[in-house]
Amino acid sequence: MQNDKRDHGGGLDAAAAQYGGDRADWIDLSTGINPVPYPISPLPPDCWTALPDATAQDALIQAARRFWHIPDDATVLAAPGASGLIARIPALRPAGKVDIPQPTYNEHWAAFRAAGWQQATDTPDARVLVHPNNPTGDWHSPNMLTTPLTVVDESFCDIAPDRSMIAQTPRPGLIILKSFGKFWGLAGLRLGFAIGHPDDINRLAQMMGPWPVSGPALHIGTQALQDTEWANTTRLRLTTDADRLDRLMTDAGAALHGGTPLFRLYHVDNAAQWQDRLARHHIWTRIFPYSHHLLRLGLPAPQHWPRLEAAL
Repeated sequence: MQNDKRDHGGGLDAAAAQYGGDRADWIDLSTGINPVPYPISPLPPDCWTALPDATAQDALIQAARRFWHIPDDATVLAAPGASGLIARIPALRPAGKVDIPQPTYNEHWAAFRAAGWQQATDTPDARVLVHPNNPTGDWHSPNMLTTPLTVVDESFCDIAPDRSMIAQTPRPGLIILKSFGKFWGLAGLRLGFAIGHPDDINRLAQMMGPWPVSGPALHIGTQALQDTEWANTTRLRLTTDADRLDRLMTDAGAALHGGTPLFRLYHVDNAAQWQDRLARHHIWTRIFPYSHHLLRLGLPAPQHWPRLEAAL
């Protein structure tokens, strides 16, 4: 089902068609993906040729438990991206009223709406909290975990693991989502996780079917989740780079409005004009259909800072 506000970052092909240049000529700052991804080592050949076995799946789950400090009585499901889980979660309960604080990532409402739910803030049957929120960067409080079904989307939370609500996952009706595409910068790997009470997670597992995660994703995900040194170093770099981006943008006339170390949200006089000006330098940014003044930028890769500085 289409939603006229179901927009996303990316879309470089359309940008290149409008402003010229090949895809390789562009700097994509329209997403919140880490521009310095986790380094992938050579993969064992059987990652590609064999059906993923239980040992590889168990290794990934155990690595996830250790990395995110998941309680023993919570269940973990690995899936082909958080978006696949988002699309299926509304079917865990009969359609009712869902509270999704706005503005936020619009795939959640698209999934609930497609399943027959209605948006409402009074006595909702379900609630979705994007934590930290995309695009504002706002954090939510555990006192909002009050609905029979509560989804906490922590796709960007690995930049601040101390803010995670993972310790709450044994409670019935709570599902926490994790994405591998943002902090690790491996969006094309299509790997995500649902963590929560066994009743809900086991039902999601049945919906996903056997072998939901590819062999390469199992191998790379396990390796990355075990590399805490890379994670700690990456958090420091992202924070430093976010501060650098803020200085550049505020010097150019923008005002910081929110964000996380993976993306920054600015208030500008005319967001469409800012996007157009940067696009003429083949730098793609994100604007929103509900605001004429909000502009979101991800972080540039190290080699792209001079081009952004020159464009501003």
